[in-house]
Amino acid sequence: MFNEQQNQDLAKELENTRIKSRSKGDIELSYLEGFDVIDTANRIFGYGNWSYAVPTLEQVSQESNQNQNIVIGYKAVVAVKISNAQHTQHISREDVGFGTGIARTLCDAHEGASKEAVTDALKRALRSFGNQFGLSLYDKTKNHQTTQQYTQQPKPSNKVNTVSQDYSKLSNLGLSVMQQGQNLIVMGDDIFAKKDTIKACGFKWDGRSKYWCKPIEQQAA
Repeated sequence: MFNEQQNQDLAKELENTRIKSRSKGDIELSYLEGFDVIDTANRIFGYGNWSYAVPTLEQVSQESNQNQNIVIGYKAVVAVKISNAQHTQHISREDVGFGTGIARTLCDAHEGASKEAVTDALKRALRSFGNQFGLSLYDKTKNHQTTQQYTQQPKPSNKVNTVSQDYSKLSNLGLSVMQQGQNLIVMGDDIFAKKDTIKACGFKWDGRSKYWCKPIEQQAA
């Protein structure tokens, strides 16, 4: 099915620079970003030799949080199809993913939740093709928590106690607040889908650094 070069690429170890980390409660989770997984599939399989479909995308929950934001949950099933160069053979994989959208309006909450669910399902479907798609990150016996220092994200000097600083609403979304120099920054996956909650915590988007930032002096006030 796969040629020699593809088999070699799939057998390579996952590069530390591709692994991202985020906090979920008291747990540090390691993951690959959605765009990274798609880029890897294009590189290994070829742009025209793989595709995916979304046979199932449905809302599973809706509620309001303490800030009166709308919180919507979605479930998605994604089916991935990989073909050889001649398109005479193919392999199919399918998996389920979930996403949460938090926003002031129904439209934005639906958008965030549905996109996150599809991305999650796509990553889970592709993981069956090995470590290049993050399979090793699901191995609970391996420690990927130290890989954050090798990523291209800024190296934080200190992690802020999210509960005592009233940032628990961010950690509940899988986001973490880190100290970088004289600023606090928000880090995590699908960060723009959660912008309303981030803004509500006093963070502003910095177009130069490409991060949601907040001066530390505002934090102490």
